[in-house]
Amino acid sequence: MKIAMWSGPRNLSTAMMYSFAARADCAVVDEPFYAAYLDRTGIDHPMRAETMASQSLDVDSIAAGLIGTNPAQKRHYYQKHMTQHMVQGIPRDWMAGVTNVFLIRHPARVVASFAKKYPDVTEADIGFVQQLEIYDHILSLGQQPVVIDSNDIRENPEVALKKLCQSIGIEWDASMLSWKKGGHSADGVWAAHWYDAVHNSDGFSSAEGPLPKLKGRLADLVESVLPAYQKLAARKLT
Repeated sequence: MKIAMWSGPRNLSTAMMYSFAARADCAVVDEPFYAAYLDRTGIDHPMRAETMASQSLDVDSIAAGLIGTNPAQKRHYYQKHMTQHMVQGIPRDWMAGVTNVFLIRHPARVVASFAKKYPDVTEADIGFVQQLEIYDHILSLGQQPVVIDSNDIRENPEVALKKLCQSIGIEWDASMLSWKKGGHSADGVWAAHWYDAVHNSDGFSSAEGPLPKLKGRLADLVESVLPAYQKLAARKLT
């Protein structure tokens, strides 16, 4: 099975990639369209030059690889995708050939976390509007995508991941609950800037506390994307 996991940044997305990578039957890929996104938008993200040098910019070739033979002949192929990367010119037809899952997190938590690493965060950076748009696109293809909330995973990883595996039709594997500290060979080169917390972990973090209280521009940003989050949250696994 090919599993495309769609989220914005700071959404537990790297921990989920590590979780699936811990399965002996699963290959993973980390944000395959990141360099193409930077190339098309001109955005100056941290480690922009290193990222663009590390990945292909041939989006048609990338897309073909996502629906081709699984790496290392693994039974499953987990693909970590950022919704904000799917800008104009990046193909979407390949999405019909994968099982699509949407990983969500409350925007107050996302904005608070992202702003620590990238203070000039904008609506386009955090992917909520794009996430809903891609969800609707998958529906138009005749597929019923799965939605899972990162908060539910952190509250009870085993229960949440068992539900996820059942919903997409793969066997539960308890190895998904832990991984080795220090990163993974599939990490993108940008991991040096973004992945410090998960590199210091060997499993999912404990349940999150109250929502962070944001002010000014960041609070306004949360309000602007909250409707998109709420529409997907209404469809999440329970």
